[in-house]
Amino acid sequence: MLIIAIILFGMLIGAGAQLILGGGSSGIDWPMAFVAGLVGSFVGGLLISLLSGDGLELRASGIIGSLVGALLVTLAWQWLRGRQSTKA
Repeated sequence: MLIIAIILFGMLIGAGAQLILGGGSSGIDWPMAFVAGLVGSFVGGLLISLLSGDGLELRASGIIGSLVGALLVTLAWQWLRGRQSTKA
């Protein structure tokens, strides 16, 4: 049950990152939301939670870190996709 909650939380964070960056105007890219949410939550959420001293508990600092991490992953993904489309 915890795995399902983590996957859904990651997808929501990834979708939120796309909406913040303006990518939601053409619809949400759910595979990108899934990857950006999970990777961003793991990296950003874990790093911010540990740096703020919250440990591995669910706190606001971890949620904010998850969103920041997802924003960075989404930006990197869009940048790479843009570079690949200009080469082709």
